[in-house]
Amino acid sequence: MKNLLNAAVNKEIIDRLNSLTPSSQAQWGKMDVAQMLAHCQVPMQVAVGEVKLKKGWIGIFFGRLVKKQLMSDKPLKRGLPTDKSFLVVDQRDFDVEKEKLAVLINHFVAKGPMGISKNPHPIFGDMTPDEWGYLAWKHLDHHLTQFGA
Repeated sequence: MKNLLNAAVNKEIIDRLNSLTPSSQAQWGKMDVAQMLAHCQVPMQVAVGEVKLKKGWIGIFFGRLVKKQLMSDKPLKRGLPTDKSFLVVDQRDFDVEKEKLAVLINHFVAKGPMGISKNPHPIFGDMTPDEWGYLAWKHLDHHLTQFGA
């Protein structure tokens, strides 16, 4: 399992991020590339403790089941529902959003496991640093693939 806490995996993600341009087109979904970059920041901010979200009823009733499915080696499915707090519908500046996301990605390696939030995930509950690192990689991989990176 790939993990964003691993320096080589982190570099791979940064290289893929750097291959994006403002004209990169989505292969599926409704977001443009700048919106996707902004969207990817929110779960990363949760992972490093910059944003704390409340646990909703989905997490209470289905969190463990969903976590088990997402922590598998299977890629994320296209069109999965997105929590409202992760939606980005306004226009964003590509360069600004790309830089913000790169800083968050690099935070994982720079700070290591000690830089990961101790707060529970809003859906999955308590998670280890390795689980946060894997889930962050998987989400980024999904959206970078969405835009051909």
